[in-house]
Amino acid sequence: MNKQELIDLIATEADLSKATATRALEALLDGVAGSLQKGDPVVLVNFGTFVVKQRAAREGRNPQTGQKINIKAAKVVGFKAGKALKEAVKEKDRE
Repeated sequence: MNKQELIDLIATEADLSKATATRALEALLDGVAGSLQKGDPVVLVNFGTFVVKQRAAREGRNPQTGQKINIKAAKVVGFKAGKALKEAVKEKDRE
């Protein structure tokens, strides 16, 4: 599902115009990004949790040349699915 398909789904399920659904989705995404930029987790009960994690510096290899390279430490976004989301996916597998 891409962003436009998600907007269409929101508009249909919530009985909103596509413009309103677009603004609502943009507000949600901006809120999540803003919270993560501050280092705060975003917890959506029954869906999951977005967190900022610190990835340590490490040594890697250039896949084309095999030469060793140093990869800098970085902040990355992690997501842990909530119980209800996990169960929903499992239920889909059983069908």
